[in-house]
Amino acid sequence: MDYSNKKTARIAGILYLIVVLTGMFSLAYVPKTLINWEDPALTFNKIVASEFLFKLGIYSSIICYTAFVFLPIVLHQLLKQVNEFYAKMMAILALISVPISFLNLQHKFAILTLISKSDFLKIYSLEQLQSLVMLHLNEYEQGIALVSVFWGLWLLPFGYLVYKSGFIPKILGILLMLGCVGYLINFTGNLLIKNYLELGIATLVRLPASLGEIGTCLWLVIIGTKNKLTT
Repeated sequence: MDYSNKKTARIAGILYLIVVLTGMFSLAYVPKTLINWEDPALTFNKIVASEFLFKLGIYSSIICYTAFVFLPIVLHQLLKQVNEFYAKMMAILALISVPISFLNLQHKFAILTLISKSDFLKIYSLEQLQSLVMLHLNEYEQGIALVSVFWGLWLLPFGYLVYKSGFIPKILGILLMLGCVGYLINFTGNLLIKNYLELGIATLVRLPASLGEIGTCLWLVIIGTKNKLTT
């Protein structure tokens, strides 16, 4: 593996790290801190009291999705040597998710409008405003569920390329491909099975994707590439 490919791998790793860190903040930390799905009043009050944190979550999402524009392009450049067709498929499936993700953020901007414009209290009661905020939060979550289909699908060709690359551990490729299956299982379960989350399998089937993506990210950042490319 020549120097240019090692540099490309490091760039991909840095972009991936940005995606992982900003994604964890916006998709995990902020919702866990501010949202109580069973209590609209508490959620409304938390968002109002921590509006800056809510805005940071939006800003973090924008950074995440922007980095995710460049990540598959750089990965394509790195992995097209393994298989050009699968590298293109990986990039296309990843990039499809980006406009959906950005459009979905409109629900969070709508929430900012609702909590920052006092004139809305002349039109809606406080309880109605709280319900509207929860409605937009639920719509946002549905959008995340939809885009998760592509967050899963791109992992299948990506995982295959990692597995066949010869310069990234094969176990990471296996985890990425299993991660694709996990995303699709969770999307199907959430859509078709009532109280799916209460079954307790959602976190389990999401684990391979988390391990595979974080592991690949750290490998690219720390190691870059090793050995000679095999096809």
